[in-house]
Amino acid sequence: MTDAQGALIYTMVLASASDGAMSDSELDSLTEIVSFLPVFRGFDRGRIAELSRQSARMLQDEDGLDKTLDAIEAGLPERLRETAYAIACDVVAADGSASQEELRLLEMLRHRLDIDRLHAAGIERGARARHMTL
Repeated sequence: MTDAQGALIYTMVLASASDGAMSDSELDSLTEIVSFLPVFRGFDRGRIAELSRQSARMLQDEDGLDKTLDAIEAGLPERLRETAYAIACDVVAADGSASQEELRLLEMLRHRLDIDRLHAAGIERGARARHMTL
């Protein structure tokens, strides 16, 4: 099991890897999120690489997706579940488009974290608005 900040890192890695490729823009988004979100105050950024490796290894295991979702769910207090969903949406939106695999992952994450559909729609719309380009 990991702590709440670790669970948030796992969430971002899961979102990034869900389409089979971790793009540079998605990885940049991960480090930017850690840099500016208050939930990561005091977080040792040196842990990003190790937590990313741990979650990537977990995903490669048999039933890796379920194991990773279990770790995320176990590591997050209820009050940070919408935060986890929001950062997953930001990572997915970072490269300008969402694949079917990424959308399916967001749906699975929403169900696992028990995010209300209306709340999820607002979070998704916010991510889309934040990542628009000219």
